[in-house]
Amino acid sequence: MNRRTFLGGVAGSAAVGGLLNWRTEWGVQRPQTSLIDDGPTVVLDPVATGLEQPVAFAPIPGRTGSYVADKLGMVYVHDGDDIRDEPLLDARDQLMELVSWEQGLLGFELHPDFENTRRYYVRYSAPRRPGTSADYDHTFVLSEFTATEDLMGTVPDSERTILEIPEYGRNHNAGAIEFGPDGYLYVAVGDGNNGGGDGGTGHANDWYLLNRGGNGQNVTDNLLGSILRIDVDVDGDEPYAVPPDNPLVGRDGLDEQYAWGFRNPYRMSFDGDDLYVGDVGEDKYEEINLVRRGGNYGWNVREGTRCFSNRLSIAALARVTGGERTYPACPTTTPAGEPLVDPVVCYPHSRDGEVFGSAVIAGYRYRGADVPELDGKYVFGDVLGSLFAATPTDREDEMWPMETVRATTPDGEPFRSPVLSFGRGGDGELYVLASTFEPGSGTVYRVRSSGN
Repeated sequence: MNRRTFLGGVAGSAAVGGLLNWRTEWGVQRPQTSLIDDGPTVVLDPVATGLEQPVAFAPIPGRTGSYVADKLGMVYVHDGDDIRDEPLLDARDQLMELVSWEQGLLGFELHPDFENTRRYYVRYSAPRRPGTSADYDHTFVLSEFTATEDLMGTVPDSERTILEIPEYGRNHNAGAIEFGPDGYLYVAVGDGNNGGGDGGTGHANDWYLLNRGGNGQNVTDNLLGSILRIDVDVDGDEPYAVPPDNPLVGRDGLDEQYAWGFRNPYRMSFDGDDLYVGDVGEDKYEEINLVRRGGNYGWNVREGTRCFSNRLSIAALARVTGGERTYPACPTTTPAGEPLVDPVVCYPHSRDGEVFGSAVIAGYRYRGADVPELDGKYVFGDVLGSLFAATPTDREDEMWPMETVRATTPDGEPFRSPVLSFGRGGDGELYVLASTFEPGSGTVYRVRSSGN
C-alpha cells in the first residue's frame, strides 16, 4: 500500500477508528536533545575577504588555492593569497530576482575527476522555466559547466542543464550538492515552501491524516523534501541516469530519491561513506541526520525527536475522530512500518531561558591536525554565529553529545558573524564561511587552535 492509497483508505469512519487504534499502538515519545557541554576555544583566521554571502568552498585539485561560491551568483578563485579579479563563473544573469535569503546560487561541487574532466556543478534559483506554472515562484536548476584548461575560468556556453524542479515558494530551497564516494551526485532538495508547518498549497498529500500534506512524506508526486542521488557520467541525450540500486527503483515512488522526510536540508557533507545532513527546523529544534539509503527522516510529522504535525485544535480533532476529544499519539513509523529515523544530533532554539539556536548549518568531521581538541568530531554551526562539535557514538539509539565551541578572531575578539556554510581542505582542515549581510562582509575563515 503506498502513501497516497493509505490516505484515501482512511476516509471512512471505520477506517478512522482503525487509525486511532493504530496511533495508540505507536505510543508517545518525549522530545530528546543532545547533551550539551562547554567545549574548546578556536581562532577563526580570515583567509578570504570582500565577498558577499559565501555558501560553498572547494580546494582546487593539484593546485594551491580554492573556489568560493557566493550566493549572489559568483564563483570566485582564491589563489592562496587573495581573490582573483576574474571569477571562475559569473552566473548572476541566470538567477531570478532574489526576494528571499533562501534563493540564489546555493550549491557548488567539482566532479570527482575534475583535473581531467574540468566539469563542475552549480545549483541555483532561476526564473520560471517552461514546465513551471505561473503561480509557482521559480525553477530549481542544477547545471554542469566546464572549466577552461587553466581551471581559472569557464568555457563560454558550456552550461548543460541536468535537472529542473518547479518551486512553489521562495524558501526551503536547500541547495547542497555533493559527490559521494560511489561517484554519484547527491542533491539536497527542500520541502519547497513554508505554508505554516509545510502543508497546503505547494505540498502533496501524504499518509498522515492529521496534517495538510507534506512533500517530505510523499515520494510519488514530486522530488521535494528529499536527498536525490543521480549519475551524471552518462552518454547520449539524457542529462543523467538513475543508479540501479537507488531505494525506490522497481517500487512505488520517484527513482531519483535516495532518502526523504526533510524540511530544508541546506548543507550536507560526506565523511567516507557517511552522509551528514543538517535539516533546518520549524520553531523549536535543529537537527543533524546521519543519512542512510531509503531512510525517512520524519518531516513534517516530526521535528527533531518531537511530534510536529499533530498540533490540531480540539474542534479539528473532533472532526477527524468523530467526536472523540483525544489527542493523537506521536508516530515513530509510517503505516507500512517504515521507521521515522531520529537525528544523531538535536538541539533546541531556547536553552535556560535564552535564545540558543535558529537554523542549523551542517559542517564536517574534523580530519585535520591544527586543532587536536576537535579530532574526529563533527563540527557544525548555527546561523546565529554559533559553532558546535558533536562526538559520534557507536550506539544507534543514543543521541550524540555536543559541545559549544567558543570562537575568537586572531586579536582575541569574540566571533559574532552569522555562519552560512563550512568547507574542508584537502588536508582535512576546516573553514567557516560567514557574512553579516553587509556589502563586502563575506569572509572565509580557517579554523585554528587557540594554542597556536
